[in-house]
Amino acid sequence: MTDGHAGGHTIAPRRVSFEWDTTPLHWIPDEPTATHVINVLHLLLPAGERWFVKVFKEALPLVGDPALLKDVKGFMGQEATHSVQHAYVLGHLAAQGLDTSAYTRHVDYLFDVLLGERPPFGLPVTAPEWLRFRLSLIAAIEQFTAVLGNWVLEAEGLDRAVPDPVMLDLLRWHGAEEVEHRSVAFDMYEHCGGEDPGRYARRALGMAVTAPVLFYLWGYGARFLIRNDPRLVGRMRYSLRAHNRAVAKGLLPGWRELGSAVPRYLRRSYHPSKEGSLRRAVDYLATSPAARTAAGAIGRAALS
Repeated sequence: MTDGHAGGHTIAPRRVSFEWDTTPLHWIPDEPTATHVINVLHLLLPAGERWFVKVFKEALPLVGDPALLKDVKGFMGQEATHSVQHAYVLGHLAAQGLDTSAYTRHVDYLFDVLLGERPPFGLPVTAPEWLRFRLSLIAAIEQFTAVLGNWVLEAEGLDRAVPDPVMLDLLRWHGAEEVEHRSVAFDMYEHCGGEDPGRYARRALGMAVTAPVLFYLWGYGARFLIRNDPRLVGRMRYSLRAHNRAVAKGLLPGWRELGSAVPRYLRRSYHPSKEGSLRRAVDYLATSPAARTAAGAIGRAALS
């Protein structure tokens, strides 16, 4: 089984929804570090995935392959839905006394200003080159989201910890869709680069920028959440020791698992269709409570 552009799997958004009323602040019981390291996703993704959609809209006129265009539109629909659902989690955190706006303002500035439609600070970069550079960043980010998506689908440690089922379903639904559309951003970048001899160098540059920035934002986000958690009231800080304990329990992905994604991506022969298992992702989407409810709603609407 392969992705749509590579051989027939349709990529389409699922209009899911989640009920957060009973989800506790520490949704992995007695594991505040693991909870908040994963919660950084909610800080980054609302603005980040809105930005993906904006950049892809700019690039749509460059897509001359009908199959790729169909996949790109499906990708955009999925990313828009991800953005909305993670934004709801931020509201739930705020309702429990954890206001994240001081952090998300920086994220909004990164995506809306520094990586906006025009190069920042008057940089002498042509509009086509700026667009290609931003597409290379999205392709690199999607390498990590595919790896994380595959990890959360396989994370037996999370199951053993008995986390909040709604949050676990959100993460696995999202992770499954990341694996499902794992190739689209890469194919979009390659397609829009055409025969440009600098296409590989720009792809490598995109990863060279993305990896350290993501690492920094994740560490900063975890420290921010733990420092501002009203249940912890300054009694603990983020530490690598606590993080590594969570990794050992299978509650977080390992450093080697994340780090090895970079050299794979930098191989000239690389293609993300080899990341994770599409079959496992599709199987989860067939059983996800939120995805099943969304599919049922679509079916009822079609019959009415």
